This record gives sequence, structure tokens and C-alpha cells, in this order.
Amino acid sequence: MQNSVSLQFVSPYAFEAMQKVDVARLAALSDPELRLLLPCLVRMALCAPADQSNAWAQDKKLILRLLSGVEAVNSIVALLSVDFHALEQDARKEQQLRHKAGGSNGESILVSQLQHGLTLEFEHSDPLRRLRLALSELLAIMNKLADSNGEFFLKSSELFESPVYLEEVADVLCILQAELPSLLPITEVAEALLHVRNGEWFLCLLVANVPDSFSEVCRGLIKNGERQDEESVGGRRRTEALRQLCQMNPSQALNIRAMVVEECHLPGLGVALILDYKPDTADEAVSPLVSYVSGLLLGTNGKVRTWFSMFIRNGQQRKRESSSVLWQMRRQLLLELVAILPRSRSTHVPNDSDMDSESSSGYSGLREEHVVKASALLRLYCALMGIAGLRPTDEEAEQLLQLMTSRPPATPAGVRFVSLSFCKLLAFSTLVSTPEQEQLMVMWLSWMIKEEEYFESAAGVSASFGEMLLLVAMYFHSNQLSAIIELVCSTLGMKIAIKPSSLSKMKTIFTQEIFTEQVVTAHAVRVAVTNNLSANITGFLPIHCIYQLLRSRAFTKHKVSIKTNPEATNQPITEQEILNVFQGLAGGDGGKVRSQYTITTQLLILYYILSYEEALLANTKTLALMQKKPKSYSPALMDQIPIKHLIRQAQGLQQELGGLHSALLRLLATNYPHLCMVEDWISEEEVTGTLPLLRKMLLTSSSCKYSQTQLREAFQNVLSGGPRLLRILEHLTLLSAGDLIPYAEALTASMGLLLEDGVSRRILQTVSKLWMVLNTVMPRKLWVMTVNALQPSVKLLRQQKYTQNDLMVDPLIVLRCDSRVFRCPPLMDITLHMLNGYLLASKAYLNAHLKETAEFERSNLGLSGQPDTPEVTREELKNALLAAQDSAAVQILLEVCLPSPQEELQLGGGGGADSLLRSVQSAPGIPMRKQVGDAGAGRGAQGEREAEGGLLSDLREVQCLICCLLHQMFIADPNIAKLVHFQGYPQALLPLTVAGIPSMHICLDFIPELLTQPQLEKQIFAIQLLSHLCTQYALPKSLSVARLAISVMGTLLTVLTRAKRFAFFMPTLPCLVSFCKAFPPLFDDVMSLLVQVGQVSAADVTTKARDIDPLIARLQYLRQKPQEIPLSESKCSLRKRSAEDLGGADPDVQLCYHIEATFMDIISSSTQAL
Repeated sequence: MQNSVSLQFVSPYAFEAMQKVDVARLAALSDPELRLLLPCLVRMALCAPADQSNAWAQDKKLILRLLSGVEAVNSIVALLSVDFHALEQDARKEQQLRHKAGGSNGESILVSQLQHGLTLEFEHSDPLRRLRLALSELLAIMNKLADSNGEFFLKSSELFESPVYLEEVADVLCILQAELPSLLPITEVAEALLHVRNGEWFLCLLVANVPDSFSEVCRGLIKNGERQDEESVGGRRRTEALRQLCQMNPSQALNIRAMVVEECHLPGLGVALILDYKPDTADEAVSPLVSYVSGLLLGTNGKVRTWFSMFIRNGQQRKRESSSVLWQMRRQLLLELVAILPRSRSTHVPNDSDMDSESSSGYSGLREEHVVKASALLRLYCALMGIAGLRPTDEEAEQLLQLMTSRPPATPAGVRFVSLSFCKLLAFSTLVSTPEQEQLMVMWLSWMIKEEEYFESAAGVSASFGEMLLLVAMYFHSNQLSAIIELVCSTLGMKIAIKPSSLSKMKTIFTQEIFTEQVVTAHAVRVAVTNNLSANITGFLPIHCIYQLLRSRAFTKHKVSIKTNPEATNQPITEQEILNVFQGLAGGDGGKVRSQYTITTQLLILYYILSYEEALLANTKTLALMQKKPKSYSPALMDQIPIKHLIRQAQGLQQELGGLHSALLRLLATNYPHLCMVEDWISEEEVTGTLPLLRKMLLTSSSCKYSQTQLREAFQNVLSGGPRLLRILEHLTLLSAGDLIPYAEALTASMGLLLEDGVSRRILQTVSKLWMVLNTVMPRKLWVMTVNALQPSVKLLRQQKYTQNDLMVDPLIVLRCDSRVFRCPPLMDITLHMLNGYLLASKAYLNAHLKETAEFERSNLGLSGQPDTPEVTREELKNALLAAQDSAAVQILLEVCLPSPQEELQLGGGGGADSLLRSVQSAPGIPMRKQVGDAGAGRGAQGEREAEGGLLSDLREVQCLICCLLHQMFIADPNIAKLVHFQGYPQALLPLTVAGIPSMHICLDFIPELLTQPQLEKQIFAIQLLSHLCTQYALPKSLSVARLAISVMGTLLTVLTRAKRFAFFMPTLPCLVSFCKAFPPLFDDVMSLLVQVGQVSAADVTTKARDIDPLIARLQYLRQKPQEIPLSESKCSLRKRSAEDLGGADPDVQLCYHIEATFMDIISSSTQAL
């Protein structure tokens, strides 16, 4: 675009006057400046305005007066006098013609055959023909642009290149676009002008005459631009055009730069706009260029970072050009870097005597006002080199090294600058290439060591660069190069690729010249203790250094005393010291003791204890070989630490605690799984949700107006004073979990009183809700108190109190509670929650106990060198014990689901087990955790509802709660389900378990194995279980297992004795009805089996000379023509005969009639289905 350099562009002053229609400013313009704006001004003066105010009328007069002395106005008025409607019609016809001709320049409707060149024709033409010539040429460029498929071209056109007629052509272009906006959208015209010479000049004039279109045109040009503008001629032309537009309207330069970043197009334009506009800022401020490029490379948008990095990499591949935006940017950055260097810096390396002299010209200090700017430049060069792949020139590398080895003042910013410089040296050691530069770096590092204490005291920061030097030295000595790389990236605040091999030179300098291992160890003892340790502390903490030295045993190796440093001790923290952290200082005022330690300290101590215990378990073999058995922390200590309360607080402080929260959760899930149950996390979400927050706003003060004594008294009068107790409990629900802790003992100790008849259901539910809130902060202590409170009255009289250890050793103690708990759903829910927790705790306890004692017992027995047979046996015994515990818990819970004799009478009037789950068999599933709400009525008033079918009974709700827990247990460990069903349970519970436990379908996997058991009872149970599963889960797998069961029944028919045959087929024949109901294709197989069983049974009957009905003939007839049998009569006669005759009949006779009844049931179910 060099041709347009001599042309006059619209000045910012003139553009602003046009934007604001400032007539006074317009009048102040020179004639050449005013000439560029004539198209808009003439249209403004001639066209009817929308503004009819007097002010505009006066301004219009001034504009007319302004235009009256300009000769070119007459030609523009003539251009506005043509018929633009007819012109648009012809233009659209020409567009259609060009489209049909495939874009070839053939006939033209707008312009007839030209006699001369385009320039001469334009000169000799009238206004209408001038418009037609310019419009035809512009449409030709736009059509070619549409067919170019994104490839850039430069169209040669006399009309846009002749310097004599440029102003007249610009007038025509502006008038055409203003009068034909639908035909010539301004964004498309702007795109077309990029493809002609002087296009940026025409574009600026066009936008200046339509100033409102500035942002629209710029956004269109950027959106259609190249991702890398300096890679192509078109990209460079587009960038230059946009720069000219921004020079015309500098106030929008920042917005245009934001568009560039938003679209990730034209990166050179963004940099060029920064270079074009240098705002007047203070000398110490970070320059806009540094801020802009740093934001692109160090921001959170990965797409922008990759886009700009590609601009840097591609720009380096081309030869160094003064016109290249990248080289202009690098030159500007270098100038800024040199400007802040100490004036007397040189590459001269002084000797030791020079170093001691503060007046040494080679080591003058960095000015305080330049430190922040120097740090920003260092980070920017790190990002350019590490992220964008910039290869510094020799000059850049020399000046960077001079800046990095400067000596800043002792301020926090100075400490930060030294840390950044040190990390940049580690990350880019190639900057040090000559022996002189290497000696300069060594001298600077020695100065860092010498001035470390002064900087820390003078700057007043909590962490100086001395700890980082020490830490890096230790990492070099232990060859932990990856840790150094992580440290460097963390300090610089960016992730850059550093090859470990590039650190070899620095490693040699550190380990042999500056920091030998003995110097490191001796230096570490002087490191101060870190106060108020938290993740918010910047820099590198002394605790990292001490940890590394302890890990490498450097203190022991070099015999350095560390007794005075409380952070560096090789002995475990005592239990009393731990208790002091959690309980505060002794001798409190008897109230709520506030700990003097912060939550961070308490969490770190908790992390220390859990890590210590885990390390002991992980190294038992090593300790056994060394004949050492370190003391572990007692369970009594762990019981006094509020683990769940601390974890709950840590969850809200994850930003401040860094990775401590996740590390604690990992240790808890391993060692305390009962504190990490999913139900607890879900209930915590409910406690901390929006609704409880709104309810807590009802509290007028943070203290509760009811005391613990008042709560106990209200519980004692629960039957007579229920409303008062309820009022106290409802108020307690507004308290936070922490404020509720003092009431925990009174609440749990009175739970036994809630088992009396007549206690309001709402009271029970409120107590359960409060218990769940307390469970989020003090679960272990709460569980122990609750278990002891719910013991039977006989045990309470004997004052038998269980401890946490008792309950972990034997979790079934939870179920040895008062039997009335099993019919109180809110308290049963609490009991099941505790049972689930203690089962998990027992597993963790036994695993830890096994690991802790196995190796030491083996070493005491002299078996350390022998195979692991005893250990394997212990593992098997532990697994057997856990399986026995789980299965016993399941069996007890299943027994709880059986109704008592009184409940059977209420459910069905003496129907026994058959009436237990009448509704389950008629409904597809059991409503899980059905809530029963009655604020005022007692539980004894539910008898009328229970008589209506039992759906709202306490028994049904307890069954639902138990089924929920069993489902969780079966999903967590399917082997429990297998073990329980191999043990068996009452057949009357099968409808409940199959319908109420969604995971019962896993039983289909082991039923074939259960059918192969030698015990007849297990085979019967397997077939009964399968019949219910087929009805509930009519799956292909169920069908295949049902076929197998029918086959097994046929096989057993041939091998069982007469007595066993009766015992086997009497309970299993009804199961065949369920098989046929679920899978009609089994009808033939089942009928064949029934006929075979009937034949065998009838044969035994006839051998006794006892003549009965011709059974076999009837069965064959029923099998062949089931639809002809009157079912109602047959079933009635069967029932009558069963009632009258079968009471004293022979077992084979009973079996025969039972087979016929099964036949009739199958036929009945099949016809009903049809």
C-alpha cells in the first residue's frame, strides 16, 4: 500500500467533527480536509432531515454557507440528481447476467461498449454515466471476490489508480453506497476495496462519510481476516487498512484490539495498534505493550495463547524486516528493557575487592521505581521464550542477563524481582553462554546468599528468596530435577517446558561452587519458623526446606544439631501436645473452650496423625525386620479429635488450604470409611442448602433461648407436655450444627422415652432431623451415645455402657437395642445408619489390626523367612469374620421384617405369612421411605389405617427402610447377597425382598449354583426365589434360568424317594404357575413335567389298590384342550375336595390333587392373559 502514502487521509480532528456533527469544527477545517468530507456534507444539506429543531436549522445554514465556496460541490449535487431506482434495477440485472455467464466480463447493462479507456470515459461522461462506470467496476470486483474461495488477488483498475481522478471517484463511491445501501452493503464494499490499489484511502473516506459504520466495518474486516496476518499479502493489506482506520479514530483503537483477540484473527494488528499509540504514562508504570502481550500469553484462554504463540513462531521464520510487526515489537521491548537498566551497567566482571565496594560501577542498583516494571518484563520474556518459543538475539540475551543480575532495593517488590530472575536463570540457562557471563552469574548468586537476611528484615516479607535458594540446592543434591522444574514454573506463574538436561550447568555450579551439601545443612538450621502458615503465603516456605532435609537425612549425615528448631524433630508428636492443639490451653472457664490454634494448624496435625498411622501400616515388614515397633496413637486420642467437624470446615476453605483437603479425604476414605458415607455427604448438602439458610434468618440472636436442662425436662414430660417439647425441638432446628453440639447429650439420652405409646410422630421426625444435623459434625461420639441410650431397660439398669472400640469390634451391638425401636421408623432409620457405619468401621479396624500385628507375630514365632501361610490364613479368617458379620446383620434385619402375631391379625385377620405382603404381590414395587406425617396424633392411633391394608403401618415403613439398606449392601458387595441366599430365610419374605430390593436381580447369577446344592431345602428355596424373580424381572436371563430349574425338577423326580418327592414338589409346584405367567413359551415344558409327576404319583397310589379318579387321563385332556374346561366349576370342585378329603389322605393322593390344581391355575392365568 505504498502508493497511498502521499495521499491525504482524514484527520482524527475531522472525523470527530463528522461523528458529532460539530459545525464549528467543520468550519475550522482546511479546504483539502473539507474536500474529503463533501459527499456526506452535500447530502446532509440537500436531503430532508429527520431533525426538525431550530438548532439543526441553524447548523444547516452554516453548512450551506460552508459549501457555497467549494467548486466541487456542484459535481456532487449533479451526482445526487440522477434516478437511483433505475440505476439499481440495471445493476441487479447486470448481477444476474454475470451470474449466468459465470462471472466473465462479457456484455454489460450498466456500461455500453467503451470507445476509450476507462479513465477517459470517466472524464468525458455525465454524472449518470460516471455512476454507472464506477458501479460496474465495483460489482465486478465484488463478484470476483465471491468466487475467489478466500484466495487473495489484486485487481488492476484504471479508475481506482489514476491520481487525477481519485477524489471524483471517491465522491461517486460514497454517493453510490449512501443511495444504494441494499445493493452495496458497506462491509462488502470495504472488503472489495482491499483488492484494489489505494483501497485503504478509499476505505477511510467511505467510513469518514458514514462515521456511524466505523465499528461495523472494522468488525467485518477482522472477522473475515486471516488467523496470521503477516503470512500473506492480503493479511498485511488488511492490517494496514485497519491501522489507517484507527489512526482516523484513535479512541476506538482499544475496542478494535479487543475484537482482534475475541476473533483470534490478525495478531499483528493488535501489536501494531499498541505500537501506534503510546499514551503518556508515568515512567515507573508497566507499558501497554508489556501488559497486552503478557495478558495474551499468561491469560486463562488457551485458544488465544496458542494463536499468539503461532504468530511469534511464524514471524521468526522470516528474515528480519523493519516492516515486520514482530520485529518492531521486539525492538520496542528491548528499548524498554534498556531504559530501566542501571546507567552504568556493563559486562565487565569485577574482582572481589570491587564487589565489596558499593560504589562499583559494574554493580549499581536497580532504581526502586523500575522494579515492578523490570519484574513484568522478566515474566514477559519468560512467556515469550517458554510458551511462544521466542529465540532471543545476542543483543536481547545480553541485555536480559544484565537486567537479571541487577541488584534491586530491599523491598517486597525487590524480593519478588530476585526470585523471578533466579527462576529465569534456571529455566533458560542458555542465556549464560560465555565464561564472563557465567562468572557474573556466580557473583550475583553469592550476593543473594550474602544479602538474604538483610532483604528479609528490611522488606518485611514472610518468605524471602533465601529459602528458595536453599530448596533448589537441596533438590540439586538429591537430583530431584523435576521438583526444581515445578518450583520454577510455580514461581514464574506459567507452565513452560524445561528439559532436565538443560539444568546440568546450573547443577554443577550449585553443588560444587556455591552450595555444598554441608553448607546447605548448616544454613538450614538458621531458617526461621513460619508463622501463620497457610496457602496464601507467597514465596517458598521454610517448611519445604526442612521437609527435604529430613527426607534426605542430611542432619544426621553431617551431625548438625536441630533441637532448637520446633519444625525439625525426629520424634513423633506426643498425644498431650496433640490434645492441646484441639482443646486449647488447660484451665478454661468451664464454658466452651476456644482453641488458640487456627483451623490450618488443626488440619495439619490431623493430616500428620493420619499419615503417621498409614506409614506405620505400610512399613510393618520393614519395622519387623528391624525389630522395632513404634508406638501408634491410641483410639482414645482419635475419639477426642473432631475429625468430621474439621473436614467440614476444610471443605469451605479449599482455596486457602491448597491440596490439603483432598489429601485428608483420601486418608479418611482409607482409615475411616464410616466418616465418608455417601448418605452423610448428601445430608450435609441439605443442612447447608438455601432453605436452611433462610430458616436461620428467623433467629434474632445466635444464642438459643432454651437450655439443656429445659430440654431434658420437656423429654421427661413427653406424653403430657408434647407441644412444649415440640416447640423446643423446632427452635433447635434453626441452629447451626456447631451450635447444636451442647444439646447432643440431652437429645440422645432421652431417646428411650420416645418409644412409649402415644408419642407424636412429628416429635420423632424432628428428633431424627436434629440427629442427622449433629451427625455432620460429631458422628462417632453421637453414635456411641445413641447406642447406649437405645439399649433395653434391663441393660440400662445394669449401667452397661459400650465404647467406640466395642462397637467397632462387634457392630451387631447396634441391633441389640430395645425391640420397640424396630417398630419406630424414625429411630429405626437412625439405627440403620449407625449399623451401616459400624460395619464399615469394623472392616477398616480389622484390616488395620491385621497389618499391624501380622509381621511382628511372625517375627516372634521365627517365621520371617518362611512362606506366608500364617498370614494367608489370617486374611481368610478376617474375610470370613466380616462376611459372618454382614450376613448376620442382614438375617437379623430380615427377621425384623416379619410381623408379630398381633400385626398379622391387623394385616389380615389370621392369614399368617400369606397375608404379610398382600399389597406387594398386587403392586409392581414398594414405595421406598414412605413418609408418614401426623403432627398431633400418636402412633397408637394408626390402627384404623393399618387395617386398610398395612400400606401406612409402621411395619411397612420399617420394611422400606431395611430394604434400602440391604440394597446398598448388596450393591457394595454382591457376595453378601450370595451368602445370605445360600443361608436362606423364611419363604414368606421373598415377595418383600424381590419387590423391595432393586438389586435382587443379581441373584440370577448364582441360582444355578444354588440348585446344585445337595440340601433339598436350598433347592426348594432357589426355585421359590426364582419364581418371584421371573415375575419381577422377565428378562432373557430369567427365562434361561427358569428352563434350567424345570430341567432340575424333572431330574429330581427320577431320583427322589417317595417321602422326599412329596416334600419337594408340594412347595415348588406353585412356582411353575409363576414361570408360565412370566414366560408363556415354557407352557409345554411345564405341562410335560406335571404329567410326569402325576404319572409317578398315580402309579404309587395304584400300587396300594386305592382307586382314585383317572388323574392321568384328565391331565392329558387338560393339556390338549385347556380352553374347553369350565374353569370356575373345576376350581370350585378342587377346593371342595381339598377341604373335605385331603385332610387325612395319603401324601401321593395329596400330591396328585395338588398337580391338578397347578394345572388349573396355569390354564386360568393363561386364559386371563388372553
